[in-house]
Amino acid sequence: MAKDVAENEVEDEVDGEAAEGEEGGKKKLPLRLILIGAAAGVLVLGGGGTAAFLLFGHHGAAPAHAAKAKKDKKDGDKDDKSGAQIADGPDGVVFYTPPDIVANMDTADGKPTFLKLKLTFELPDHDTADTIDEDMPRLQDMFQTFLRELRPEDLSGSEGSYQLRMELLRRVNLIIAPAKVNTVLIEEMLIN
Repeated sequence: MAKDVAENEVEDEVDGEAAEGEEGGKKKLPLRLILIGAAAGVLVLGGGGTAAFLLFGHHGAAPAHAAKAKKDKKDGDKDDKSGAQIADGPDGVVFYTPPDIVANMDTADGKPTFLKLKLTFELPDHDTADTIDEDMPRLQDMFQTFLRELRPEDLSGSEGSYQLRMELLRRVNLIIAPAKVNTVLIEEMLIN
Protein backbone atom coordinates (compact mmCIF):
# COMPACT_ATOMS: atom_id res chain seq x y z
CA MET A 1 0.00 0.00 0.00
CA ALA A 2 2.87 2.33 0.73
CA LYS A 3 4.00 1.57 -2.72
CA ASP A 4 0.65 2.70 -4.13
CA VAL A 5 0.76 5.95 -2.15
CA ALA A 6 4.29 6.68 -3.38
CA GLU A 7 3.30 6.01 -6.96
CA ASN A 8 0.26 8.31 -6.62
CA GLU A 9 2.47 11.08 -5.18
CA VAL A 10 4.92 10.72 -8.07
CA GLU A 11 2.04 10.80 -10.57
CA ASP A 12 0.61 13.90 -8.84
CA GLU A 13 4.00 15.64 -9.03
CA VAL A 14 4.36 14.76 -12.71
CA ASP A 15 0.80 15.96 -13.40
CA GLY A 16 1.48 19.15 -11.46
CA GLU A 17 4.65 19.86 -13.44
CA ALA A 18 2.80 19.17 -16.68
CA ALA A 19 0.03 21.51 -15.60
CA GLU A 20 2.58 24.21 -14.80
CA GLY A 21 4.26 23.66 -18.18
CA GLU A 22 0.90 23.95 -19.93
CA GLU A 23 0.07 27.12 -18.04
CA GLY A 24 3.50 28.53 -18.87
CA GLY A 25 3.02 27.51 -22.49
CA LYS A 26 -0.41 29.12 -22.56
CA LYS A 27 1.03 32.39 -21.33
CA LYS A 28 3.78 32.35 -23.98
CA LEU A 29 1.51 31.24 -26.82
CA PRO A 30 -0.55 34.48 -27.04
CA LEU A 31 2.64 36.53 -26.85
CA ARG A 32 4.10 34.53 -29.73
CA LEU A 33 0.89 34.88 -31.71
CA ILE A 34 0.89 38.63 -31.12
CA LEU A 35 4.49 38.94 -32.26
CA ILE A 36 3.89 36.79 -35.35
CA GLY A 37 0.68 38.69 -36.16
CA ALA A 38 2.43 42.05 -35.77
CA ALA A 39 5.30 40.95 -38.03
CA ALA A 40 2.84 39.66 -40.64
CA GLY A 41 0.87 42.93 -40.45
CA VAL A 42 4.03 44.98 -41.00
CA LEU A 43 4.94 42.82 -43.99
CA VAL A 44 1.45 43.08 -45.49
CA LEU A 45 1.24 46.84 -45.01
CA GLY A 46 4.78 47.35 -46.28
CA GLY A 47 4.16 45.10 -49.28
CA GLY A 48 0.84 46.82 -50.02
CA GLY A 49 2.43 50.24 -49.79
CA THR A 50 5.27 49.18 -52.06
CA ALA A 51 2.85 47.66 -54.57
CA ALA A 52 0.74 50.83 -54.59
CA PHE A 53 3.84 52.96 -55.08
CA LEU A 54 5.03 50.83 -57.98
CA LEU A 55 1.62 50.51 -59.64
CA PHE A 56 0.46 54.09 -59.28
CA GLY A 57 3.89 55.66 -59.27
CA HIS A 58 5.04 58.76 -57.53
CA HIS A 59 4.16 61.78 -59.58
CA GLY A 60 5.79 64.79 -58.07
CA ALA A 61 5.64 68.22 -59.61
CA ALA A 62 7.49 68.05 -62.93
CA PRO A 63 9.70 70.94 -63.95
CA ALA A 64 8.38 73.09 -66.78
CA HIS A 65 11.22 72.11 -69.12
CA ALA A 66 10.41 68.39 -68.63
CA ALA A 67 6.79 68.94 -69.65
CA LYS A 68 7.90 70.90 -72.73
CA ALA A 69 10.42 68.21 -73.70
CA LYS A 70 7.73 65.56 -73.36
CA LYS A 71 5.39 67.57 -75.59
CA ASP A 72 8.10 68.25 -78.18
CA LYS A 73 9.04 64.58 -78.49
CA LYS A 74 7.65 63.47 -81.86
CA ASP A 75 9.48 60.57 -83.50
CA GLY A 76 9.16 57.02 -82.25
CA ASP A 77 7.24 58.02 -79.14
CA LYS A 78 4.25 56.25 -77.73
CA ASP A 79 1.25 58.29 -76.72
CA ASP A 80 0.00 56.97 -73.36
CA LYS A 81 -3.44 58.54 -73.82
CA SER A 82 -4.32 56.74 -77.04
CA GLY A 83 -1.73 53.97 -77.26
CA ALA A 84 -0.74 55.21 -80.72
CA GLN A 85 2.76 55.04 -82.14
CA ILE A 86 4.25 57.77 -84.29
CA ALA A 87 7.37 57.25 -86.41
CA ASP A 88 9.12 59.31 -89.06
CA GLY A 89 9.22 57.69 -92.48
CA PRO A 90 11.16 58.36 -95.67
CA ASP A 91 10.68 61.58 -97.66
CA GLY A 92 9.29 63.48 -94.68
CA VAL A 93 6.15 61.38 -94.19
CA VAL A 94 4.97 60.33 -90.75
CA PHE A 95 3.61 56.89 -89.90
CA TYR A 96 0.84 56.85 -87.30
CA THR A 97 -0.20 53.47 -85.89
CA PRO A 98 -3.40 53.63 -83.81
CA PRO A 99 -4.25 50.92 -81.29
CA ASP A 100 -5.46 47.61 -82.75
CA ILE A 101 -9.12 47.55 -83.74
CA VAL A 102 -11.31 44.59 -82.84
CA ALA A 103 -14.90 44.46 -84.10
CA ASN A 104 -17.67 41.88 -84.03
CA MET A 105 -18.72 41.22 -87.63
CA ASP A 106 -22.18 40.53 -89.01
CA THR A 107 -22.68 36.94 -90.17
CA ALA A 108 -25.63 35.25 -91.83
CA ASP A 109 -25.69 32.35 -89.37
CA GLY A 110 -25.37 34.57 -86.28
CA LYS A 111 -22.10 32.88 -85.28
CA PRO A 112 -19.81 35.35 -83.47
CA THR A 113 -17.01 36.37 -85.83
CA PHE A 114 -14.35 38.91 -84.92
CA LEU A 115 -12.16 41.09 -87.10
CA LYS A 116 -8.85 42.38 -85.77
CA LEU A 117 -7.11 45.13 -87.72
CA LYS A 118 -3.72 46.69 -87.22
CA LEU A 119 -3.59 49.83 -89.35
CA THR A 120 -0.96 52.45 -90.07
CA PHE A 121 -1.77 55.85 -91.52
CA GLU A 122 0.74 57.61 -93.75
CA LEU A 123 0.57 61.32 -92.87
CA PRO A 124 2.14 64.41 -94.45
CA ASP A 125 3.31 65.87 -91.09
CA HIS A 126 3.21 65.69 -87.29
CA ASP A 127 0.39 68.22 -87.10
CA THR A 128 -1.91 65.69 -88.77
CA ALA A 129 -0.92 63.15 -86.09
CA ASP A 130 -1.99 65.63 -83.41
CA THR A 131 -5.31 66.09 -85.21
CA ILE A 132 -5.84 62.33 -85.31
CA ASP A 133 -5.09 62.10 -81.56
CA GLU A 134 -7.72 64.74 -80.86
CA ASP A 135 -10.31 62.96 -83.04
CA MET A 136 -9.49 59.40 -81.89
CA PRO A 137 -12.85 58.84 -80.11
CA ARG A 138 -14.71 59.76 -83.32
CA LEU A 139 -12.42 57.54 -85.37
CA GLN A 140 -12.90 54.57 -83.05
CA ASP A 141 -16.66 55.03 -83.22
CA MET A 142 -16.50 55.16 -87.02
CA PHE A 143 -14.31 52.03 -87.15
CA GLN A 144 -16.71 50.08 -84.93
CA THR A 145 -19.84 51.21 -86.74
CA PHE A 146 -18.44 50.51 -90.19
CA LEU A 147 -16.68 47.22 -89.41
CA ARG A 148 -19.66 45.72 -87.57
CA GLU A 149 -21.69 45.91 -90.79
CA LEU A 150 -19.11 43.98 -92.82
CA ARG A 151 -19.38 40.27 -93.48
CA PRO A 152 -16.35 37.97 -93.73
CA GLU A 153 -17.00 37.44 -97.45
CA ASP A 154 -16.71 41.24 -98.01
CA LEU A 155 -13.03 40.99 -97.09
CA SER A 156 -12.07 37.95 -99.15
CA GLY A 157 -9.28 38.30 -101.67
CA SER A 158 -7.18 41.28 -102.64
CA GLU A 159 -10.23 43.17 -103.88
CA GLY A 160 -11.78 42.97 -100.39
CA SER A 161 -8.59 44.34 -98.80
CA TYR A 162 -8.38 47.14 -101.34
CA GLN A 163 -12.04 48.10 -100.84
CA LEU A 164 -11.58 48.11 -97.06
CA ARG A 165 -8.46 50.29 -97.32
CA MET A 166 -10.17 52.82 -99.61
CA GLU A 167 -13.32 52.99 -97.49
CA LEU A 168 -11.31 53.52 -94.28
CA LEU A 169 -9.22 56.23 -95.97
CA ARG A 170 -12.35 58.05 -97.12
CA ARG A 171 -13.97 57.88 -93.69
CA VAL A 172 -10.83 58.93 -91.78
CA ASN A 173 -10.34 61.93 -94.08
CA LEU A 174 -13.97 62.97 -93.56
CA ILE A 175 -13.51 62.95 -89.79
CA ILE A 176 -10.16 64.78 -89.61
CA ALA A 177 -10.89 67.32 -92.39
CA PRO A 178 -9.29 69.72 -93.33
CA ALA A 179 -6.26 67.56 -92.38
CA LYS A 180 -5.64 64.62 -94.67
CA VAL A 181 -4.25 61.09 -94.44
CA ASN A 182 -2.23 60.07 -97.52
CA THR A 183 -2.72 56.30 -97.27
CA VAL A 184 -4.16 53.64 -94.98
CA LEU A 185 -1.87 50.64 -94.67
CA ILE A 186 -3.21 47.32 -93.40
CA GLU A 187 -0.43 45.71 -91.37
CA GLU A 188 -2.52 42.87 -90.02
CA MET A 189 -6.03 41.59 -90.67
CA LEU A 190 -7.35 38.57 -88.78
CA ILE A 191 -10.84 37.14 -89.06
CA ASN A 192 -11.83 34.69 -86.35
